[in-house]
Amino acid sequence: MPPAPGDREARREDVSEAVWRVLAGKGFGGLTLRAVAAEMEVSTGMLMHYFPTKRALITHALDLLEKRTAERPRRARPVAGLSTVRAMLLDILPLTPGDTARNRIWVSSWDLSLADEGLTTEQAGRYTRLRSTIRPHLEAARDLGELPAATDPEQLAAIAVAFTHGLVVQALFDPGRFPEDVQIAMVDDFLASIAPPGPGGGKGR
Repeated sequence: MPPAPGDREARREDVSEAVWRVLAGKGFGGLTLRAVAAEMEVSTGMLMHYFPTKRALITHALDLLEKRTAERPRRARPVAGLSTVRAMLLDILPLTPGDTARNRIWVSSWDLSLADEGLTTEQAGRYTRLRSTIRPHLEAARDLGELPAATDPEQLAAIAVAFTHGLVVQALFDPGRFPEDVQIAMVDDFLASIAPPGPGGGKGR
């Protein structure tokens, strides 16, 4: 028998917390209705009122991961331009245990997302939203003279995301080679490389 509307809403947070704990411990490869049910000490039949299919569970988990990522503590954005871009890129990297755990979960989701056309489209949308949050700050940096006047902010946002996510993967697989200070230095070097030479460049450092 399905839960009453009030009970369903009251239990939704408990279900989400259990999904998150399974993701944190096992990644998407270990995310199953059975694993979530065991985490909650309930039957899989009860969970099927929330997730009638494995895909529904995965979709919820991806939405939950995006929500947790958006709600995580962020660095201050005190100055317009490259200083803000720097803070945003550092917020993506696995520089803390919490950020490392989130990034490991994201990477574990890629295989499932690539195997499902709908999930692929949703994941592409997430990257589009990420680039769109960075682009206005690159535009501001260009207007401030921190970037060349001919800079294409949309293209540079794509390059910045590609660079940062490539660094994420390397840091996850080889944390000894890419500790916190090395990751930060690489972001600073990247920002310096896109700034024009001279007194006006590199102000994002």
